[in-house]
Formats: sequence, C-alpha cells, structure tokens
Amino acid sequence: MPRSPALLRACLLCAAAVATLVHAAPATVPDKNGAPPPSRSSFTLFESGQVRPLALSPSGKLLFATNTPDNRLEVFSVESTGLVHRTSVVVGLEPVAVAARSDTEVWVVNHLSDSVSVVALDAKTRRGRVVRTLLVGDEPRDIVFAGPERRRAFITAAHRGQNAPFDPQLTTPGIGRADVWVFDAANLGTTLGGEPLTLVRLFSDTPRALAVTPDGSRVYAAAFHSGNRTTAIHERLVPNGFGKDPKKGTKAVPGPSTNFQGIPAPESGLILQFDGTHWVDVEGRTWDEKVKLALPDKDVFVIDAMAPVPQQLEGPEGFFTGAGTILYNLAVNPVSGKLYVSNTEARNLQRFEGPGIFAGHTLRGHTVESRISVLGPEGAQPRHLNKHIDYSKCCEPLPNDESVRSLALPQSMAVTGDGKTLYVAALGSDKIGIFDTEALEKDSFVPDTKQQIHVPGGGPTGLVLDEARGKLYVLARFDNAISVISTQSRTEVAHVPLYNPEPASVSQGRRYLYDASVGSSHGDTACASCHVYGDFDSLAWDLGNPDAPVVPVSGPFVVEPLTNPLYRQVITDPVFHPLKGPTTTQSLRGLLNAGPMHWHGERVKATRGGSSQPDTGAFDEKAAFRETAGFMNVLGRDKQLPDDALEALTRFALQLTYPPNPIRNLDNSLTPDQEVGRQEFLTRNANTIATCIGCHALDPKANPTTAAPGFFGTDGRMTFDFNPQLLKIPHLRNMYQKTGMFGMALAGDSFLKGNNEFMGDQVRGFGFTHSGSIDTIFRFFSNLGFTSLFSRGGFPLTPESNVVRRQIESFMFVFPSNLAPIVGQQVTLTSSNLTVAGPRIELLIAQAEAQECDLVVKGAGPQRELGFLYRPGAGFQPDQRSRKPLSAEALRALASKPGRELTYTCVPPGSGARIGIDRNLDGIYDGDEPSGSPINVAHSAAP
Repeated sequence: MPRSPALLRACLLCAAAVATLVHAAPATVPDKNGAPPPSRSSFTLFESGQVRPLALSPSGKLLFATNTPDNRLEVFSVESTGLVHRTSVVVGLEPVAVAARSDTEVWVVNHLSDSVSVVALDAKTRRGRVVRTLLVGDEPRDIVFAGPERRRAFITAAHRGQNAPFDPQLTTPGIGRADVWVFDAANLGTTLGGEPLTLVRLFSDTPRALAVTPDGSRVYAAAFHSGNRTTAIHERLVPNGFGKDPKKGTKAVPGPSTNFQGIPAPESGLILQFDGTHWVDVEGRTWDEKVKLALPDKDVFVIDAMAPVPQQLEGPEGFFTGAGTILYNLAVNPVSGKLYVSNTEARNLQRFEGPGIFAGHTLRGHTVESRISVLGPEGAQPRHLNKHIDYSKCCEPLPNDESVRSLALPQSMAVTGDGKTLYVAALGSDKIGIFDTEALEKDSFVPDTKQQIHVPGGGPTGLVLDEARGKLYVLARFDNAISVISTQSRTEVAHVPLYNPEPASVSQGRRYLYDASVGSSHGDTACASCHVYGDFDSLAWDLGNPDAPVVPVSGPFVVEPLTNPLYRQVITDPVFHPLKGPTTTQSLRGLLNAGPMHWHGERVKATRGGSSQPDTGAFDEKAAFRETAGFMNVLGRDKQLPDDALEALTRFALQLTYPPNPIRNLDNSLTPDQEVGRQEFLTRNANTIATCIGCHALDPKANPTTAAPGFFGTDGRMTFDFNPQLLKIPHLRNMYQKTGMFGMALAGDSFLKGNNEFMGDQVRGFGFTHSGSIDTIFRFFSNLGFTSLFSRGGFPLTPESNVVRRQIESFMFVFPSNLAPIVGQQVTLTSSNLTVAGPRIELLIAQAEAQECDLVVKGAGPQRELGFLYRPGAGFQPDQRSRKPLSAEALRALASKPGRELTYTCVPPGSGARIGIDRNLDGIYDGDEPSGSPINVAHSAAP
C-alpha cells in the first residue's frame, strides 16, 4: 500500500504509546490527581512471579515458604514424621522470595510492597514477628546472603520506585536500570527504610535472580527481560516495494507482498537482530545504517561480595552474555563452580503465526525454546531442554510422544552436594527435570520421562533439596501447596497445602496461562512464554499470517472512516490485513473494560458500529479474549482449547491487575512539571480539533457516553496510525516500563526528526508505539505528525515547546494505574523508631482516609498475632469484635514495649478486612476464631 505524505502530515498524534487523534467525543475530566476509584474486591490478582519461594534454615530443621496470595511467611519444622506447621507471619504484599540468615532470622522479599520483611522467630514459643521492614526499589525479586560471615544481604530491584534514594533518570540514555541493594544484616541503621551499604547498578533492564558461590565471595545477579539483541526499525526507514532486487543491493520488507487472496499488504517496519557483526533481518540482509544503538546483551553479572563496598567485577570478568532472553533463575555447582541459568530464548526474528504455507516461514509451535545455559570460563553455553522435538512437524493431538517428554518454563534449580545432579522445576510441565550435570554441560543428555518427576499440585516454581533426608520440597503454584518428593522413589510422599484466599476463578484458571502440556502441540510453550507472569516480554514480534483473509475491522471508530477524507486516504473500506508487521507483546494486565484486543483491535466477534460499553459488541472483553487466545496458531495446538478450559483462562486473565505506578508520589500528588504535563494532556488541542484525553481516556468514574471504569489511557475505540494501518487506541499505564531504548535513525525527510547520532550501548531494543521502534516519548512528541500539526496552533517549533514536550512526557511516566501509588507501602513501628516512622504512618492514614487504600496493622501480642483494620473516622478496629476501635495514638502505644513491633501496610481497597482482621471472611474475626478453626489448625503432613 503506497504512502500518502499528505496523510502522514495529517496524523494527529497525542500520547506516548501510539494513537492518532482525529476527533473525539467529549471525555469526562478526572479529578486533580487522576486517582482511580477504589476496587472493592477482597482479592486483587497481581500474579507476581515467585523467585525463591522456599528455603531451608542453616540447620535444616526448618522450612520456610512464601505464601504469595496470602501475604505470609509459613514456617514448618522438618520432622522425621514430615513437615509440621510452626507459625504463620504476615509480611508484605506478594512475597516472592525468602532467605534464612539463621534458624531464628528470616528475610522475605515483598514484590508489590517494595520492601523486605525481617522476621524473628522465638525458639521457645515457636512464633514469629516482623521486627524491621526495609524499603527498597521497585518490585524487588530475590535475596541471598554472602560476603564476610554471610552477613551481607543482596536484594534485586528495578532502578526506580518511591523508596529509592535517587532519580531514576527515565530520560537519560546509556544507564543501567537494574539494582542490587546490599545491606549489612548486623547494622541496618536507624533510618525509616534501613541504610544500605551500597547499591550496585547493573547495565541491564529489570533484574531478577541471584546466586552465591559456596564460599560466599561472589554473588551472581541475572537480568530478567535480558533481550536477545533484537530491535525494530520504523516503517519510514524501510523502502517501499517488498523484497526488492538483491542484485542491485536494494531491499524492503521481505515478501510476501499480498496475502493468499492477492490483496496488497501494507508497508511496515522490520525486526532486526545483531548477529555479532551486523544488524540483519530474517533473510540475513544487513541494515546497519538504520540502527543507532548497540545492545551488549549483558545477562548475568558477577559481584565481589567480599570487597569493603561490594561492586561488580571490572572488565569482561564482571558479566556474561548470551545466556538467554528471559532469565528465570540461577544455581551454582558447588564442585565445578559452573553457573546454571534457567531461561527461555525468543525466536522473534522469525515471522508469521499461521500454518506457514508461504515459503515455510512460521513461528507456529516454535516461538521460544526452554533452556539451561551453562556459564563458565568458556562463556555461555545454552542447552535446549527439548532437543527431541521435530519442529518441522505440527500439530499432533495431545498428548503425544514429544509433548510428554518436554520441559517448559524452567524455574528454580538445585544441585546435589557432589555436583553431579541438577534438579529443575518446570513450571509449564508440572515436572521436576533431573539432569546429569556432566551430560548437561556436554549437551549429551537425551530427554526422557524417566528423568522427570511429576508434581501433582502443578506449576512448580520453588525447589529446595534436603539431601540429608532424601527429599525435594517443591512449591506447587497451581494449588498453593508444598509437594514433598522422595529423591529415591521419585514420587510425591506428602502434599502440604498452604492457606489460599484466591477465588476459585483464579486458582482454576491460572494453569492455562502456564501449562504447555495442554496448550501446545510440542508441550514446550504456553501463553506465559511471551506473556511472562501475565505481563509482557519486552520484545516485538511479527505475528502476521499470509494464509489468513482480510477481515472487516469491527470498530467503533473515533470518526467513521467512510465519512472522513483523512481515513479514505488510508483505506477505502475499514479492513484489517493479516500482514501487520512488528508489534510489541502487550500485557495481559488491565484488559477488563478496555474494549477490543491486540494492537489492531481485530480480535473481536462484532461488526462495526454495533458496539457499546461495557461488555457488548466490540467491547465484549470476554468474547474478545477468547478470540485472542492463540492456541492453534502461535502455540500450534491441533485444535482450540476445550471450552471449559478456555472459559477458565478468560476469567483468570480478565482479573489481572496493573500494580501501582512506582514513579508517582506516594500521596498521589504531582510535581510541577507533571502537573503542567497533565494540564496539557487535558486541554492542548493538537490542531484545534482534539485533545489527548479525547481518545486517551483518563476517566476513573463510570461515564456511559465515553469510557467505562478502567479506561486508563484508551477508550477502546479505533483510529489510524502514522503507518498505513488501523489501530486500537492504546492504554498508557506502563510507559515507565518501556524506557531504556535510546537511539533511532532518521528517515531523511520531515517525518522523523531529531538526533541522528549513534547513541552507544543501551539496555533495551524496543521502546514506544505499537512496533516499539520509537526510542523515547519525547521523540514521539517531536515527530510523527506533531511537528507539522502542532506548528498550526498546537506545538510551535520553538525551544519553549520542547520544555512542554518534556512536561507531557513526565506526566506519561506517572500516568494513573488501577491502584493508587500508596497501595503496598508499609512501615514497621518499633519501640525505638517512632520519630522516623511517624510521618510515614501519618501518610498511610491520610491515604486510607482518602479511600486510596485499606490500612491494616499486624503485630505480635503476648499470646497470638494481633490484627487491626483502620476505619476512616473511627480508628483502628481490633481483630476481636468485643474490643472497641483504638485511636492512632493508642495503637502506637502498643509498640512502645520491646518485642511488640507493629507493621502498617496499605492494601488494595476491599482487601483490608481479609488481610487485617478476618482472614477467611467468615464474619468471625481472627481473634475470636476457636482454636480448631481451619485458619488456626497447624498444617502438617506425614510421609
């Protein structure tokens, strides 16, 4: 499809993600802070990925488990008769990792609370309590102890967050966006959140897993979304025409130029990969002149834990490359010192999701590979766990010979003391894989079900080896239980359930996000292979399908294409072409009340013009999600998932929720620049026709004429983009996650302007817009139609207008989410820190008064755990109905005695009663429950 320069100049682009603004119905203006209305569900689904959910105490006498959905640390005695539940301690929201410094001191990483709970266990009473809460960066994930006497705690966190003592520099190129916080466990300091010994910044995107050498001298830290040296170039940088003539050295988008119907495909951008020498496309053609950044692909970092101030080793010894795309976990061989990395490798340079009639090109059934990479002096040596699969064949009915031998989504690992055997938890296969380490390192192993252990609870994430007892303790995520497995018989000998507050729709549907054994023909991939823990993989994919027909676009449209001359220049009839070019993986979070799905909004069962909100026509998210599920194309299943399973997955996915924005102030206020950006977003007319909010709704309250609740950035309608294809207006809740790509070639015309210099090493290859080809929000505002249109009354091309662009960009980074930024935040009040803890407590109370969270308080009483729920205007309700509410001052007084610490936590609105005073929501408060109540009966399991 040829371009129209006049059309491109006419595009009205108004927000950082993608949309063009031609016209919009009036939108309701949100309150000053854009605060969302409180949700009243007693459980909020965040789906945080567990990293180290199990740990043994140094003596081996205690087993610790993070009960992620219940926000608790569960403690078990390891007895000759089995596991015996000892105590349960409320920690922060979404605990995902635990490490024991001793048998009486345990540290828990709270992913959503941006905190670490230090738990003390009483040897006599067998009870535990939180004695200190450390405040760290955004979404911490893992923890290990290393260094002198192993007294240093290392914690991974994203390089951002309200508790971080630095500017995240979201607009600064060439910096690392992964931090390792290091604390001296014996000297935590007297500040509110603890005084870290240092913060080690790593040159990668968000970090995840940690591992320690046997002598504690080195700490390994892995990037999470490490990437695979792929990036995307904009459609304007790719010559028109498809294929071109290789003899003349000309090139364009690789064919085909039409679908099977012979209908011409639209022009698009390209995904490129650095092969070590050049940037190449899927056909091996070089595009070096079109890429203005480098991706060093630093995956795993080496930290000197013994140095006076821990730091990354200098030079090439300080990192490994080529370990994988998504890195899940690490394990060290205690004998050889080799490092094992469980990971998946994306094949996103390849194209097309369909059967592959065109020249055999297809990703169908082969999108990612599950691997363990062996790291040592030779560098990274990836080992494909499923090398038995013949990917030239697809798609056999399930189960089949290939699928039953596959291992998908490898997670936690454990190595035997002699270094000869490696166990790995396969989340997507309900199995533990067993590998001879020598065979693994030589790549001579043969996938065999005899070297696999079935985990009945399903979805194994955490794994701890107890060699003294011949046991494996496995956290089964699907039923939230600990599976005790005999290493000799290789069978489960006990199953210990953890208390689970999740609704049935969550626990029943989760399996179908991860389970490759029922979702893919080869048994090696699942939805979560790309939608990592229900989010995204930070990559773009070309999931076009030349074997599919052109279909009508369902709409609804910002302006009806057939009546608007601008649209007629794009297309004479609103249709969706199945050859769509690169699109970035979208999150599964926040789909409810967001209208059609996919970037092009094509996955709906509705006709244009027949839609209303909520949940009907093109806005029927339930029907749209069922259409979106790519089991037959992307995953290569022989037929669609059974209807009951697809329904369960749909119910689960539509509950996934975005976390609070980690850049916005905790009191939900805006900085002066953010406030100016907000006002510009609400009022600036791009060309005297439309404002940004005209399409990118920010309407927390119900408004049947525009946007229903949950519209944070999109209003669900369709428009056209600066590419010659229609797009759905995208949401804007996760812009802060996409920063890190800096460097973009110019088009040689007036359309792409700005700095054309080579920008050097960066941590991400994909940025903004549907293809991820725009490096920064500022560049987005400065180009792609803004220059010409905004000079006509919107943004005149002056240095002053650049300041305004930066201000709008700053607002994009703090765009409201479904939950206020205070949700998850906590502080522990002790007998000695009232002065420093007081202001934070007052902040939590104020935000609870504003109904931005429920505020709960937990602590240890003389005989049992105490709980309180803040009732705005009435005080703190104890967990016994007969007791009257306490004032804020009276409650604080309880913590004046040593050993009576109180931890205040802001939790999602609606969940306060469950977390604070009535764990099972049976109407009987926790303090009134009889000793035989299910919430008080000790979990136990005999072999």
